[in-house]
Parts: sequence; C-alpha cells; structure tokens
Amino acid sequence: MCHSTRVTAARRIRRALAACAMLGASLAASAARADDCFEQAGAYQGVNPLVLRALAWFESKGDAAAINRNANGSIDVGQLQINSIHFPDLARQGIPHRALTDPCVNVFVAAWLLKQKMVKYGNTWRAIGAYHSESPKHRDAYARSIQRILVSWGELQPAMR
Repeated sequence: MCHSTRVTAARRIRRALAACAMLGASLAASAARADDCFEQAGAYQGVNPLVLRALAWFESKGDAAAINRNANGSIDVGQLQINSIHFPDLARQGIPHRALTDPCVNVFVAAWLLKQKMVKYGNTWRAIGAYHSESPKHRDAYARSIQRILVSWGELQPAMR
C-alpha cells in the first residue's frame, strides 16, 4: 500500500472512530449503540449493514466480548472477530488492538476490512468470503455460510448466488 493510500485510510478510520465516539456519547443503551454502529459503519464504508450483522452473527453470535485463540497462534477479537494479523496495520492507523473490544470500533474496523475486500473483488460473495480467508476453499465455504444466515433472516432469496 502506498503512503498516500495509508494516510487516506488512516484519516477515514479516525473519522469513523470519531463519529462512533460521538454516537456512543449520545446513546445510553449499548445495544442501541451497537445497532446504530452497523448502520453507520455500513453507510460510511459503502457496505451492506445486514452483511455486517450476518458476519457478526456467524463469527460470535454478536458477542462483543468474544475472544478466540486460534491454533495458528493468532487471536480474534470482538463480535466481528478481528484477527490479530491486522493489529500492526491498525496500530499504524492509530487504533490499538484493545480498542477492538468496543463494539462500535469493532464494527467500524470490520466494515473497513470488508470494504478492502470489496475493492479487490467487487461487491461479490467472493469479497464477503475473503473477509474470513483468501483461500478459495475457505472463502467460498464462508460466503455460503453468510448466505445461509441472510436467507434464514429473509434478507436473501435462496436462489441468489
């Protein structure tokens, strides 16, 4: 990633986090706050908030405190299970990994990561699957899992692929 792209991404994330902080200050209930964060993060990054919600449901059943230690030594943090492979890049953007335990920050970071996959693959199931893995086998299985969640919620027709 070139310097100007990193700077632009850093500014976007900082603005998103600032918006999230303002939102958090104005909302009393954390559940309402998290719900609004899906909408705001989706709108900010141009990703579907329903897809973000499906990712959160698949990853942790929406548990903002979820921490998973993987067999490869990495860890996943928060309801959208942000993997520690992203920690160095997030730190360069001014986001410490401990901030990922905040539900709103977690959603904004996940939206940013999903958007990166959409830039690479387009607005496709491949991009959604790549949120989990770039490996075609794992990517495609993950995308099918997200499709099943959306179908079960009545947000997607079963024939859509």
